[in-house]
Amino acid sequence: MRSGNRLVRAAAGLSGTGLHAASRLPGWTRGHVLAHVAHSVDAYVWLLRLAHTGREPGPRADSAALAAAIERDAALPADRLADRLRESLDRFEEQARTLPAHAWDRLVPAPAGWRHPVYYLLLRCLRELETHHHDLDVGHGTERWPEGYVSWALDDTLTTLRARGFPIASVEAVDLGRRWSVAAEGPSVAGAGHQVLGWLSGRAPAAVLTTDAASGSFPAPPAWPQPPLPGWGRVAEQR
Repeated sequence: MRSGNRLVRAAAGLSGTGLHAASRLPGWTRGHVLAHVAHSVDAYVWLLRLAHTGREPGPRADSAALAAAIERDAALPADRLADRLRESLDRFEEQARTLPAHAWDRLVPAPAGWRHPVYYLLLRCLRELETHHHDLDVGHGTERWPEGYVSWALDDTLTTLRARGFPIASVEAVDLGRRWSVAAEGPSVAGAGHQVLGWLSGRAPAAVLTTDAASGSFPAPPAWPQPPLPGWGRVAEQR
């Protein structure tokens, strides 16, 4: 996984001082960001194992236990934290490679209470790696996001925003040659795809985009990422 390799290399290249410097996320050091990614990947491994056997592979960490684990691992030296992340990614890759073909469409529960097919874990992991590599604040800006990731993430995000009535008429990713209709009314916005995704994900200011709104203002995007809306449903709805 190229995104994972890039992030591991960035982690391994940090000094002790650099690891404990502030990230782009308020209140979190770079160590917190890397620890969060490692534990998120562990959660994806847990779901892959669930899909493989149909049985929960042990207890699932609650939010308090997860927060404590992130605090603990954020204090590790840079080389050990890089190894910790690599081990999590290796487990994820191994579980994905050995998952039977028929299991990829099984529904698994996200912590927020909605279900999705197992194959969506690959996309969630990619989003985790690219978004938080940006948050690490070591030079991996939105312009470094892979074009394929940006295109998928815009499709995913704007499908949800359209269903929720987000008040923008259209979005254009000028470098990708793509345009999305979102609502019947509202401003149209345009920019490079990575800038649009950066704005929607809270990683770039609206000022990097252009709009036809007379006021020049943009509606504030909701918290990101939003659960996808292809009809997979919430956990309570599946019981």
